Amino acid sequence: MSLRTKASVLSLITATVMILHTGLSVAADTMPEPTSKPAKTVGSKERITVAREAIKAKDFKKSIAELTLAVQEHPGNADLYNLLGFSYRKQASPDLPRAFEYYRLALKVDSEHRGANEYIGEAYLMDKKPAKAEEHLAKLKSICGNTTCEEYQDLAKSIADYKAKNKS
Repeated sequence: MSLRTKASVLSLITATVMILHTGLSVAADTMPEPTSKPAKTVGSKERITVAREAIKAKDFKKSIAELTLAVQEHPGNADLYNLLGFSYRKQASPDLPRAFEYYRLALKVDSEHRGANEYIGEAYLMDKKPAKAEEHLAKLKSICGNTTCEEYQDLAKSIADYKAKNKS
């Protein structure tokens, strides 16, 4: 190849690169900006906060979704299992088997968890098993050391109400 041919080929390549570069710059300048923000990573503390807010708002579907993810991140957390049990029990159509499953997991992690003992007792009343609810009332008396703790008083009231409604 002659020197003149090499120079022509080199000029052609340079011109092509410049055209491509200019075209890409123009294309980049005319592209629209993304309209959505990148997804924010949510930590377990935020999940728990969102779940508690959802429970207060009686949005149990949302609380269950958030708590299920939080439990995957912290599988040994009795509070999370207790809140999951509560959410399954308090839905418009209570899912007692799932509620019992999560209350039992909470009590397996912490057998003296006051909330789980109260709530599983209330679930037993929904399941028409007052004797089982009374077992958890006795457990709360032992845990609290008296009958003045809130969980004991709430479950005692629920049992009394249940018995009053179900007198034969």
